[in-house]
Amino acid sequence: MIFLARVQTPAGTISPAVVEGDTVRLLSGSSLAEILNATSPPEAVAQGLKEGRGEFTRSGVTFLAPIDQQEVWAAGVTYKRSQVARMQESETGASHYDRVYTAPRPEIFFKATPSRVSGPGQALRVRWDSRWSVPEPELALVISSAGQLVGYTVGNDMSARDIEGENPLYLPQAKVYNQCCGLGPVIRLADEPLDLPATKVLLVIERKGEPCFQGETNLDQLKRGLDELVSWLTRENDLPNGAFLLTGTGIVPPDEFTLNDGDTVSITIEGIGTLTNSIVKSDPTA
Repeated sequence: MIFLARVQTPAGTISPAVVEGDTVRLLSGSSLAEILNATSPPEAVAQGLKEGRGEFTRSGVTFLAPIDQQEVWAAGVTYKRSQVARMQESETGASHYDRVYTAPRPEIFFKATPSRVSGPGQALRVRWDSRWSVPEPELALVISSAGQLVGYTVGNDMSARDIEGENPLYLPQAKVYNQCCGLGPVIRLADEPLDLPATKVLLVIERKGEPCFQGETNLDQLKRGLDELVSWLTRENDLPNGAFLLTGTGIVPPDEFTLNDGDTVSITIEGIGTLTNSIVKSDPTA
């Protein structure tokens, strides 16, 4: 397995890197996207190692979100649990979520530009005008500029459930805002397929240092295939810089739960890594 990251050294240099256990090996090249968009990312990694720029321990660098100029998209209602939750939250459009779960065409929507993405250890935001917001732990697919699935990472698709539930047409406001998406810490190259039944997703939310919610699922609970989702995203949709595609969530906290300022969210996908972010919420009108 090859694990890639975008890191910052103590000198302030931002570089693509290979992560091998506790060792971080800097790669030549101007960006991680350059490697991901190569005809053969593994060969690009091998070449980058030959011209490498040094080694560090994991604790000796800062891991950044593994994104350069790519767009971030998301697929919804891909797990049965998500379908039920979306129907429960919606005051006006419950039947739409029921139909999209069974329809050939999936729900795919734009999620974030790079400026709205937080990396490991950085803060994610709850909209100040939301009273009911949750994290959504998701496998994120890494797609090259040629439309090929080239890697996997951990994603957090933050969601204001009350805003979307009021009217499905409010989906962009419920999903797209400052610090609305988490990605990282590493990208596992898709040089071999994921064993979906054996890949567990774990969500842990802590409040004041104590767990206040935990949940888990397996990737084989996904209703749609990974290649299927990629094919729908790239249909009539060029991705000149590549993209990340969040694949939906199968873990939904109970209806009475909402994220608070100061919470910590950790998402682990076995075989890929753990993404941890703090939560902030502030009212600019206060």
